[in-house]
Amino acid sequence: MTGYKISVSAAALLVAAVVTGSSAALAQTFENYRCADGTRFIVGFFKYDSRAHLQIDGRAVTLNKRLAFSGARYSGGGVTLVITKAGITIRHVKRPVTACEPT
Repeated sequence: MTGYKISVSAAALLVAAVVTGSSAALAQTFENYRCADGTRFIVGFFKYDSRAHLQIDGRAVTLNKRLAFSGARYSGGGVTLVITKAGITIRHVKRPVTACEPT
């Protein structure tokens, strides 16, 4: 009887993990971008996290959300990402601001 209970518990745990994992996958957004200066990066947004998570120049950078008059602005680790209706710009590591578009 204990083997049966263990099997049922394991099956329930597996179902819970699948359901939780799939809902987490739906709660995230990833976008690839290419910029005018040749920079490429991936940005990820998670449902319950106000930060932006970037993969740029081979390193991961977490950007905190900052005050912006219009759109959204994120910065951290020498990187600033600005998202407005007009488009997306990024500035990183003492390079000038450059416009980016999704790929």
